[in-house]
Amino acid sequence: MATRAVHAGEPRQKFADSLTTPIIQTSTFTFKNSKDIEDYTRKGKDRYEYGRYGNPTARIAERRLADLEVAEDCVVFSSGMNAITTTILSLVQAGDHIVITDDSYKKTLEFCRSYLKQFAIECTIVPFGDYQALERAIRKNTKFIFSESPTNPYLNIFDLVKIKQIADRHKVLTLIDSTFATPYNQRPLEWGMDLVLHSCTKYLAGHNDILAGAVLGRSELIEPIRNLHKSMGGMIDPHCCYLLLRGLKTFPLRIARQNESALKIARYLEGHPKIKRVYYPFLESHPHYSVATAQMTGGGGVVTFVTKGNLQSAKRFLDALRLCYIGPSLGGVETLITHPGLISYYDYSRKERYALGITDTLFRLAVGIEDVEDIIADLERGLARI
Repeated sequence: MATRAVHAGEPRQKFADSLTTPIIQTSTFTFKNSKDIEDYTRKGKDRYEYGRYGNPTARIAERRLADLEVAEDCVVFSSGMNAITTTILSLVQAGDHIVITDDSYKKTLEFCRSYLKQFAIECTIVPFGDYQALERAIRKNTKFIFSESPTNPYLNIFDLVKIKQIADRHKVLTLIDSTFATPYNQRPLEWGMDLVLHSCTKYLAGHNDILAGAVLGRSELIEPIRNLHKSMGGMIDPHCCYLLLRGLKTFPLRIARQNESALKIARYLEGHPKIKRVYYPFLESHPHYSVATAQMTGGGGVVTFVTKGNLQSAKRFLDALRLCYIGPSLGGVETLITHPGLISYYDYSRKERYALGITDTLFRLAVGIEDVEDIIADLERGLARI
């Protein structure tokens, strides 16, 4: 995978003999003559017309991602949410129904629960891990099942074998947001899923400097998504694609490091007297440990944990950190820590948060590539304040 991450999707000889893929920073592409136009419009010649319909730098990024995910095709978007919303809208029409698990990303749930109603599309939200409830929720007009694996913030793991069996019985599609796993740790298409989605902002780009998204799968499923994408207009900038390609070159090295460091940190936290609970898929204490180790090659770079104490002690812990940045994202080279109750669910009442498992002492640590001993020392500094 390391070799493919560096070379896949790009021609060996590039413009001006450049080593890196050039940034094709143009909104418009020109034709040589009338025959060139006819070749393009009548024969489907592989070329470009207008920036909203495609870009060479973006296409190389799509080919590399497809290679890493072992997919037939890929479309890149201006953000992960744009990838999700465009994909969903391309698959449904008025009168359709979808099923989504309750541990999905907050904004994904909001879109499915609230905005799809405007298009007369129904959504059933089922508890994550309750496969009987999920199967009961499927109707004759159900188009697809949507979930994430691992999920945010508790890193629950969707059993891809079970969901494939359910989907096959009812002839519905399966969509998996695999952002937390990445193609390094999990490739859902190889387990029979129909479409896989990524926020490339996170681990794939890996440097906390761009927004990007992608959907991957079979060509016949990707084509209508690409067509709607041209109308919706959420195109990714060529320079962002260049940065995504740059990030992908080191992506396997970064993920291997983050897998190793996250597991060490999870074990350290699990043995700490001021920690109440640790959630990490490759810890034996995780409820989905056996599923995770069966379908993943690594546990990923996110560790979720609950400290002892209360909201005030949680704030003291955060304020004492000096290496870990306090921030809401993940997947970059810098270690980030977030307090979901203060950031993501600030507009919820305490009772509403607790009903969702978002407690006053819940933290999500997105491990970077720093020396793991330094990250642990910083966490120790914070825990000493509890």
